[in-house]
Amino acid sequence: MSENKGVLQGFKEFLMRGNVIELAVAVVVGAAFTNIVNAVVKGVINPIIGAFGSQNLDNYKACLTTCHVDKKTGEFTDGIYILWGSVLSAALTFLITAAVVYFLMILPMNKWKARQAAKNPVDETPAAPTEVELLVEIRDALIAQRNGSAATPSASSATVIAQKTQQ
Repeated sequence: MSENKGVLQGFKEFLMRGNVIELAVAVVVGAAFTNIVNAVVKGVINPIIGAFGSQNLDNYKACLTTCHVDKKTGEFTDGIYILWGSVLSAALTFLITAAVVYFLMILPMNKWKARQAAKNPVDETPAAPTEVELLVEIRDALIAQRNGSAATPSASSATVIAQKTQQ
């Protein structure tokens, strides 16, 4: 029973994290956006392609075997068709969607982030010494003590070493 509580508690935390809500909003907006892109492809792109042939890209197809079309209904009676026009239409829809998302969403967001990063002051404090550098200084200080010299590590290194030893 405790395992079920753990799973249910984990699921509740997952739902309340906010990622699920953001994802749901993205799906809804994406579905609405897909309708716009489909309308552009069918209303603008297909007629342009239709100037060279059929306006409906679904009419573009290739036959693998002997194919016959019923002249009265316009339906395929036999044969194997490859509907490459439908694939072309889907590819155009994808490319237009990707271009719009990139140029209207991703590119402006990246430029905005770059401007925000440029506004932030640059931290010019020197980087803290690495553990290896600290160990080298400790080693050198121990060797200096053993040899009887008064050399000690620098004040900043001593402070960092003291902080590291307290942790």
